[in-house]
Amino acid sequence: MVELHEGLDPDVLILVDESDRGVGYLSKAQCHHGQGILHRAFSLLIFNGSGELLIQRRAASKRLWPLYWSNSCCSHPRGAESVDSAAQRRLQEELGIGCELKFLYKFQYQAQFDATGAENELCSVFIGRSDEDIKVNRDEIADWRWISPEALQAQMRAEAGRTFTPWFMLEWARIWQDHRPAVRSLVI
Repeated sequence: MVELHEGLDPDVLILVDESDRGVGYLSKAQCHHGQGILHRAFSLLIFNGSGELLIQRRAASKRLWPLYWSNSCCSHPRGAESVDSAAQRRLQEELGIGCELKFLYKFQYQAQFDATGAENELCSVFIGRSDEDIKVNRDEIADWRWISPEALQAQMRAEAGRTFTPWFMLEWARIWQDHRPAVRSLVI
């Protein structure tokens, strides 16, 4: 892997191959330009003690999928940061909470937003439970709400995904199909 040197922009992302081996670093903007360049990412789905999922509506200032509803929190590790450390950091930065996270699976996807920008990620998916008060970062999140899995499933079906980010649609379909017992284990 290319070394990350002192003084380099701390928001550079980790480029990976299809086996999630680090192959270098590139700025966030460059990773998302055109059809995107494969980089490491993570998605967090946080449930409360009643089994509801926290979803967020992305800020209008987001370059990709502004004002779309998405999973609780998602981002990228920076430089040499581990996925686990980055996930805890972003929970605090975006939602003002911390919680134990359980890894579910990893998947690769590419989603084109417009002619000039896309996601191309190898994404680790985690679930967690928190009943802490949410303190959203308005630079990141326009709105948020708790929703039951059944209501989310119905809404996604009814809207055919028009208001949800593509990665969240992919993640939720797999969680709904393969990981419901893990989600149920989070409920009191």
